[in-house]
Amino acid sequence: MTEFKDEWTQEEYLRAKNELQKLGRQVLLVDTIAKEIEGTETVLYNPYELQELPEGAVLVFYCDTGKETKERLEEFRHRFPGKVCVSLRGGRGYWRKTLRLEDRP
Repeated sequence: MTEFKDEWTQEEYLRAKNELQKLGRQVLLVDTIAKEIEGTETVLYNPYELQELPEGAVLVFYCDTGKETKERLEEFRHRFPGKVCVSLRGGRGYWRKTLRLEDRP
């Protein structure tokens, strides 16, 4: 997986996270609205801490609907050079806590 889209669905995020972590890359779901997603691990948006992550880390930003984080992707990419920045499609509102990879063929 060398090419990254601007947006990932929840399923794409879960698959990519598993695949990339096996390759030693850090993948974080970044909360930009101070509202955790129940049932998954998130980190609160903190530019200082995110800048300290290793080069190649993948930051998946989310808001309530996914629209704002998609619109801000260029800002995030400028702020975090050397990191991969992606928006979570549908944001927090479309997250399904019951979705598991083993549910999908």
